[in-house]
Amino acid sequence: MNEYDSNRIYDLVKKINYKKTNISEDADCYILNTCHIREKATDKVYHDIGRIKKSFKNKKKPIVLITGCVAQAEGEIILNKEKYIDAVIGPQSYHQLNETILKIEKSSNKLNETNFEVIDKFNKLNQLKNSNDKISSFLTIQEGCDKFCKFCVVPYTRGPEHSRSIDELLLECNNLVDNGAREITLLGQNVNDFKYKEKKLSDLIKEISKIKNLKRIRYTTSHPNDFTDDLIEAHGSVEKLMPMIHLPVQSGSNKTLKNMNRKHSVEDYLKIIERLKKINPLIEFSSDFIIGYPGETNEDFNDTLKLLEDVKFINSYSFIFSPRVGTPAAKMKLVESTIAKERLLTFQKKAAEIKLSYRKTLINNYSTVLFENKIKTNKNYFGKDKFSNPVLIDTNEDLKGKIRKVKITDVNHNTLFGEINEKEKKTEFAA
Repeated sequence: MNEYDSNRIYDLVKKINYKKTNISEDADCYILNTCHIREKATDKVYHDIGRIKKSFKNKKKPIVLITGCVAQAEGEIILNKEKYIDAVIGPQSYHQLNETILKIEKSSNKLNETNFEVIDKFNKLNQLKNSNDKISSFLTIQEGCDKFCKFCVVPYTRGPEHSRSIDELLLECNNLVDNGAREITLLGQNVNDFKYKEKKLSDLIKEISKIKNLKRIRYTTSHPNDFTDDLIEAHGSVEKLMPMIHLPVQSGSNKTLKNMNRKHSVEDYLKIIERLKKINPLIEFSSDFIIGYPGETNEDFNDTLKLLEDVKFINSYSFIFSPRVGTPAAKMKLVESTIAKERLLTFQKKAAEIKLSYRKTLINNYSTVLFENKIKTNKNYFGKDKFSNPVLIDTNEDLKGKIRKVKITDVNHNTLFGEINEKEKKTEFAA
């Protein structure tokens, strides 16, 4: 979502004659678009500010703006702590960005723009064409969350749930496809709770699938409590909807899930997976896990390991619990650091074994790959298969935006390597 927001920020500032530069020391304005999910992101803001100050030590100071969720959560703290920053702009106030920059150009006042004005924001952005021209593009369809998981800062930084209208999303989606997009990932903090009037995510997916030159549709991130029957059915009926689902579970322990206020059980989660597999046996899953959540015991952790092994997620994103100021979990007693780190290493080792074992089954089999770009340093072309696995092949053919059937010849933890059969080099395949 931050990548999508950053692209839209650039669409905005072009209106006041700003343009990107690849030479950072020549910049007149720095915009640091931030995430607040983990503590390290906040630390990185101050690190980057230090780097900017060093680069401009003997030069005119550039305008420095902090945007995104760190700005929303810690706006006043940041402005007071780091005088080099000119303004903080929350994720629902991007539409005020140009006005803010113009004010700073004329005065030295510090500005804090962190109101929740999500409707105003999208009304403004809808007036600007999305200039992103990547083969695989993002499209924010929903923002905010009403779940209030005890560890999560999103309800406080992105606000309550807001879904955009079907008409504006179809307009932007068509715009992206006209720009060259062949795959679109629909984004939301709670994307499968998208609701606009009587329409749900499944309805939006079916409408978007009618766009002729759009080949693939994905969505992220989902909550288990909102995986409705119609969305499950869409995975059996919409050919362009990819059989790869990111479905965060956070823990394999019912006790921990209750402590997190997740409002679902492990059994609920497994039933969703079972139903999805029944309607489309090809579907694979990835998930998020918080290790060392306050109150987690060895038994709770072992339950999480068991879930990992039972589902065999082909990708797992795991982190030690990071307390975020303002969330209920921030006040809870932490699991001892050495224990949490040991558990994380154990989890990640097992997750890596499962991932590599899965990837080895792909060797000597064929994958359908949408190619996105050529690697600048060699002849390799980069693409992704239906399950978002990165694929590299060595070729002189211009494959950008094309779908080819690729024989997988080798794999590692990060990438699949393949080749295209000579007879199929000029053959375009379905998604």
